[in-house]
Amino acid sequence: MSSSAALLQPDILGARLTSRGDLTTFFMQLAADIGADNYMLVAIVHDQDRNDARIVSSNWIFDGIELIGKRLIASLALGPLTTAPGVRPKPLVTAQAPDAGALLTGEEARLLDVLGHAEIYSLRLNVGRQRLFVLFSAGEPDKIELTALMKAQLKCCYALSSIPQLIAAASMQDPLSDRERECLFWVSEGKTTDEVAVILGVSSNTVNSYITHAIQKFAASNRAMAIATAIRSGII
Repeated sequence: MSSSAALLQPDILGARLTSRGDLTTFFMQLAADIGADNYMLVAIVHDQDRNDARIVSSNWIFDGIELIGKRLIASLALGPLTTAPGVRPKPLVTAQAPDAGALLTGEEARLLDVLGHAEIYSLRLNVGRQRLFVLFSAGEPDKIELTALMKAQLKCCYALSSIPQLIAAASMQDPLSDRERECLFWVSEGKTTDEVAVILGVSSNTVNSYITHAIQKFAASNRAMAIATAIRSGII
């Protein structure tokens, strides 16, 4: 049994999908199974007369997310190429931006292509009342296997339906910035400040600053307490 299939067993779901780190493992395996290079699990919430994208789990480069922006991510998730479970998905090929209509400008399409998202599939997930979407992408067209992608979409619906509280907490109640969360996650994995700095491409002082902000937001007394709070809340 593959690791992704094992995660779908009810007893394993309860034991394994208990944190955002578990979601990362789950989606990284799914991405590998279908031939995708990247994934992004997105929750869409209605905020001040607009749709706002909340990133629940992703392996996109942080700076890439900053460059693209949450508005475009929401547009990709809610775009006309987004498909429901059981419907044959259609890819957005960024090199064919003129065919993307109002979904992408030429500049946005080129940026996505440069960042390694030459082909993007946007899939709607049926998970209770939550508006969840997953974007799978690859650095070159036709790399993602379509039949496996459709199966992966059903796996996502099944798995995430079993952990609604974790998804709700991750998408609605996360006080941390993406960078603060990344730093806490890597520290929780046993990485030193210098190692986290190398992983994220920033200075050690910057890492310490992000962690200090996270500690303050959780009203924690130290890193260990902040990490424990984040894990209990499903934030990492």
